[in-house]
Amino acid sequence: MIGIAVATCLALLLALRLLIRKVAVAGGRLPVTAEWIDELSIERYRPMMRLLDGEDLDFLRSQPGFTPRMATKLRVQRCQIFRGYLRCLNADFGRVCAAIKVLMLQSRNDRPDLAAALVRYQVSFACGILMVQFHLFLYRWGFCAVDVSSLVKMFDVMRLELRTLVPAAMPMSA
Repeated sequence: MIGIAVATCLALLLALRLLIRKVAVAGGRLPVTAEWIDELSIERYRPMMRLLDGEDLDFLRSQPGFTPRMATKLRVQRCQIFRGYLRCLNADFGRVCAAIKVLMLQSRNDRPDLAAALVRYQVSFACGILMVQFHLFLYRWGFCAVDVSSLVKMFDVMRLELRTLVPAAMPMSA
């Protein structure tokens, strides 16, 4: 029993480490300008937050000719679309964090508070991604709902923090 618990903890720690690494490296080329930051809006993720709600399935169930197979097919399709949104959200979050890191490195003022907050948000985001993936697996089989509002909120907080660090007229490329 103890061996299973240790193995499970090690697997979760490994998954968390991989997610943190993936979030940290997801930056790529970063055109850190006010325009680029403004393009990173949470509006692009609004459909994602409604994609897996139960209203569509409830409507489908109320229609004549409904079969459980139809609900399964809809859940599978929605999960695939949702995963695409989740990949984009993860990449955008990684880019924002990488841009903040670059700006912190280039800054004349040390911001240990921002560095600590950045690490805290990256860990929270990685854990959130892990939980959403788990809930998505369960949703696929009809067992639970998936809520990504906390991930979208974390992304928006970091995006707004980045926006405060970049003056409106700053044409910088990282």
